[in-house]
Amino acid sequence: MTTQHTDPMAGFDNLVHAPNRLRICALLDTAGEAEFGVLQEQLGLSASVLSKHAGALIDAGYVEQRKAVRDTRQRVWLRLTARGKEAYHGHLAALRAIVGE
Repeated sequence: MTTQHTDPMAGFDNLVHAPNRLRICALLDTAGEAEFGVLQEQLGLSASVLSKHAGALIDAGYVEQRKAVRDTRQRVWLRLTARGKEAYHGHLAALRAIVGE
């Protein structure tokens, strides 16, 4: 009989692990959806840095954006996709396994 050991690193996601992307995922996981400017303010990031990291998450299918006009201005809202939530929560579980929680 063989014993299967689960690899604590199995859920580790290099894309999510980058500090700004991890913070974006954490905020979106809690908020559900957030407007780009609110994310920028909450995370203390420049628009270009947030755009770069959000773009990487969008390209991976972890985040989706919704555009709409509000107060006569184009606004962008971001939210985690089901795949993004799975990646984020898997990454958190891997980090907890690493630190022994």
